[in-house]
Amino acid sequence: MGAVWSARFTESQLETLKDLIRIQGEVGSELEGALEALELARWDDLPEAELPWKVVNEQAERQGITEADVIWDMAGRKKEPAFPIVKRQRKQQTRPKRARKTAG
Repeated sequence: MGAVWSARFTESQLETLKDLIRIQGEVGSELEGALEALELARWDDLPEAELPWKVVNEQAERQGITEADVIWDMAGRKKEPAFPIVKRQRKQQTRPKRARKTAG
């Protein structure tokens, strides 16, 4: 997997980068993806994100999974947990079968 990076650009810098991509002529899939990412890049419009770490920690411990799994679930807005909570099976007590009453 390649390196992951992020950068902030002014509006004019974004437009310049998009223009540089467009003047390349034939835009392949990688440059098309870069152009699309630049079109969607509007840091000013995004609120500051904050995670409820206490809730994340509690859910991770309760479910026996990592915090990353909990965050993944939260990002997907799934109502069910990442992994079902494992409950220990109780040993069932065996009861003697009752004798059937005979008709008569």
